[in-house]
Amino acid sequence: MITKPDKNVVRKRRHSRVRRNLSGTSARPRLNVYRSNKHIYAQLIDDINGVTVASASTKDKELNVESAGNVEAAKQVGELIAKRAQDNGFKSVVFDRGGYLYHGRVKALAEAAREAGLEF
Repeated sequence: MITKPDKNVVRKRRHSRVRRNLSGTSARPRLNVYRSNKHIYAQLIDDINGVTVASASTKDKELNVESAGNVEAAKQVGELIAKRAQDNGFKSVVFDRGGYLYHGRVKALAEAAREAGLEF
């Protein structure tokens, strides 16, 4: 009997293929998205220096979300990460969808960040 690979294993394989060609710099950090069933997380990462410049998630105290695993919460995280990026002096980023499809919560986060002033 042939077993199907785990969804997360397939996602990680896809993410590693994308990451081969994608890297954040100190001038243009990488906006990384991680999505779990309950929460969504976004980080601005400078891959050259190996540091996280800014982060935001549905677990932040600043966000008052009733349900953290929906599109509305993802939009709020997108706005928050854009605000924190601009506070640190970043206007342009490289978007890393983390191997997830550009759909649903990942798309909502990206579009909210764009509307809040980030360019990618």
